[in-house]
Amino acid sequence: MAARGPATLVELPGQVVAWSVTRQDTLRDLLGDPRVSKDARQHWPEYTSGRISADWPLHLWVSVQNMFTAYGTDHRRLRSLVSKAFTARRVAAMKPWIEQITHRLLDELDGPDAARQPVDLRERYAYPIPIEVICQLFGVPAAARTELREVVDGVFDTTITAEAAQANTVRLYGIMHELVAAKREDPGDDLTSGLIAVREDDGSKLEEAELVDTLILVISAGYETTVNLLDQAITALLTHPEQLAAVRAGTAGWADVIEETLRWQAPIANLPLRYAVEDIDLGDGVVIARGDAILAAYAAAGRDKAVHGETADRFDVTRADKTHLAFGYGVHYCLGSPLARMEAEIALPALFARFPELRLAVPPHELEPSQSFISNGHASLPVTLR
Repeated sequence: MAARGPATLVELPGQVVAWSVTRQDTLRDLLGDPRVSKDARQHWPEYTSGRISADWPLHLWVSVQNMFTAYGTDHRRLRSLVSKAFTARRVAAMKPWIEQITHRLLDELDGPDAARQPVDLRERYAYPIPIEVICQLFGVPAAARTELREVVDGVFDTTITAEAAQANTVRLYGIMHELVAAKREDPGDDLTSGLIAVREDDGSKLEEAELVDTLILVISAGYETTVNLLDQAITALLTHPEQLAAVRAGTAGWADVIEETLRWQAPIANLPLRYAVEDIDLGDGVVIARGDAILAAYAAAGRDKAVHGETADRFDVTRADKTHLAFGYGVHYCLGSPLARMEAEIALPALFARFPELRLAVPPHELEPSQSFISNGHASLPVTLR
């Protein structure tokens, strides 16, 4: 697609057409351009006309009312409220908890069978760390976590039927409404309670729909992306032993691994949707017309040869310029990026220190991708620990 120019038309499920923006500089400009909105209710004629019905498989991605889909003053208000609860202090306080989870999972992996049979490292390590962290952060009870994971997986699965997507959305809202009700009844030192209580200086707060939809955003995005970051970083190092050797030799650091993974295999490959508030001329004869939908192709932008040269498709932790847009850009830049980086900075070195002989249990070409053009990970990550 990148060879077709700065943006090219693609067809999403339901014969919905959008501009996939693949060039890094073009995408960065659009992400920071006030002529680009994320509010379907204001700026997407396909939605306001009723053409996009509730049974569209990606409906949740455009219909939620939170800072993910807000525009202008609405976005500033919602982001300000969420930022008041999601503070740097609260994130930093999670470090001991993340370390505790990490070492417990490594101990479980390092049992009597560690050298005997392959294990799925995505299921046993990449998944549990972020989901336990985010559930702890938001006070999600242990009894709800299995179902929560199932429905969030469904949100990112872009192969499911319209009926399955609708049923999944109903389950997701049920979980979130129950969580809000429980925290109203019995507030705790968690972000859900914080979001319920937070107020602007003028006394305004999150409306009920905004509150529930904000929880959907921050909880689902808060762990799925980090699962993929861990999955892809582990896979990259196991398939590039010379890069792992460079890290062990001190030629590169774990921060280099994380940033190069974010560039080379963005955890979110394609993010729906944005909309042109007015005609936008991208040059090269490409004009995104007012009302057209835009798909942010983060995975493609990370491989932009105009930025990273002919080696853009190569995983190289010693690369001087690891510029990427994996966490977005501009007013919608990911609030959770410090938490995701912290989890990876703890989990990756701990894993490779505990299991120095770690290797894939299958040839790399046999790794199955996730059932999604949004989420960029593997269906499983079978490895041999010793």
